Amino acid sequence: MLVLISYRSIPIENPATGETIALCQSASDGDVERTVSAAQAAFDSGIWSRADRHHRADVLEKMAELFVTRMPELISLEVRQTGRVTREMKAQVPSLTRWFKYYAALLRTEERPVLPTTGKLHNWIERVPLGVVVQITPFNHPLLIAVKKLAPALAAGNSVIIKPSELTPLTTLHLAVIAQEAGIPNGVLSVLPGYGRTTGKALVSHPLVRKVDVTGGTPSGRAIGAIAGANLARYTAELGGKAPVIVTKHANLDQAVNGVAFGAFVASGQTCVAATRIIVYRGKMIEFITKLKAKCISIEKRMGSPRNEQSAMGSLISAKQLQHVTDLVDDATERGVSVITGGKRLTEASALDGHDLSKGYFYAPTILVDGPSCKLQRTRIWREEAFGPVIVVVPFDAESTALQLANDSDFGLGAAIWTQDLSQAHRLSASINAGMVWVNTHHRNDPSSPWGGAPGGSGVGSENGVDALNAYTMMKSTIINYASVEEGLANDDWFKEEAGEVRYG
Repeated sequence: MLVLISYRSIPIENPATGETIALCQSASDGDVERTVSAAQAAFDSGIWSRADRHHRADVLEKMAELFVTRMPELISLEVRQTGRVTREMKAQVPSLTRWFKYYAALLRTEERPVLPTTGKLHNWIERVPLGVVVQITPFNHPLLIAVKKLAPALAAGNSVIIKPSELTPLTTLHLAVIAQEAGIPNGVLSVLPGYGRTTGKALVSHPLVRKVDVTGGTPSGRAIGAIAGANLARYTAELGGKAPVIVTKHANLDQAVNGVAFGAFVASGQTCVAATRIIVYRGKMIEFITKLKAKCISIEKRMGSPRNEQSAMGSLISAKQLQHVTDLVDDATERGVSVITGGKRLTEASALDGHDLSKGYFYAPTILVDGPSCKLQRTRIWREEAFGPVIVVVPFDAESTALQLANDSDFGLGAAIWTQDLSQAHRLSASINAGMVWVNTHHRNDPSSPWGGAPGGSGVGSENGVDALNAYTMMKSTIINYASVEEGLANDDWFKEEAGEVRYG
């Protein structure tokens, strides 16, 4: 962990009130150079990269313990910097200790394979750390995504530099303090706040960086990937999504409505797997929309201060994000799409607690359906990631149509199906183009379960599980010849004068 002397301050805003709650120093190019150099020096020293795996596991488990002791502070700070409600953070933040414990367990139990090579050779494979790795994390789940990336990278023995979103760096800085107290050596983990176009670009462009791991939007992911590729650095990217949800005639509608509401409105819709395109069996359409509308109205009535534990949904992250959501909804309504509920910024006093919603970036949970001209699929909001609490609902008659609608996207991250028909669940899940498919649930996340998209706009590679640990390593093959000297002299003289067979490989 480095003490930064930087040239620019970043104002950190509480998006629920519009107030500046902190000033965070932005890392300069000099800070980046010093941090990368220190990270490389720490890696070369072997103090962490060659430390006993059980020691690394002990430190990860200690991080989990310290994380628990800081839980109230971390939850409060996450609420203030993101505008997400306390009830969400009280559910999410405590779950993050699982990642430290999971990767500690993998370290303790990982087996090293021995390959069946020909002859008297002993060939074993081990995984060794890459070196200096850079992680770019977003604003919507600051702690969750930082922990998801950090745990496997540290477990593997790398030196890690995190650049959090300039909108939400505060809890990541606290995470670095926890890591240091747990026993992570100096230089092994650094957090560099800053803007993507300056600090982020300088980090991912550095020739000593061996891997870049980013979560963010697809355009920025493509740009970062091009830079990393030019340096031949490893690259993992979890990018955009436009998750389809198929509600079949065999779905339990109450369960489906609850699931869609969770998938669409948790984090105010600011998740990469937000349930945004709801594809409903036509015979269930009216009943489904009626129930979902009632749910949205109930949520809107219970929107207030995110610090209020009764508040159901928080604000968007910024004025820029609010304008983006507004523009997408306006585009849809101008094309004849009907607004069933919502479709507006909230500017009055909260009915729940009197919180002045006009000072923050609150947007009502919104349902859009086709109007008489049926042009919803021609709208921007059908194609573009809104990152807000807005869903579109379209009907289908045949399964083939539902699948065509579900796959009508440049993204392929998450998808969900609601049905009580087991055969139908298998048919649909097998044919949806997505890296993750949930049946009768949504947005499940576990450290052991891979998290990543199908090839395309949703990114490259995946998080979680053994694969994430392996992605932070390189394969190292060691071959030892244990034949006797006599056997070696008899069989391995390639340029002997006598005629005879010689080996190859």
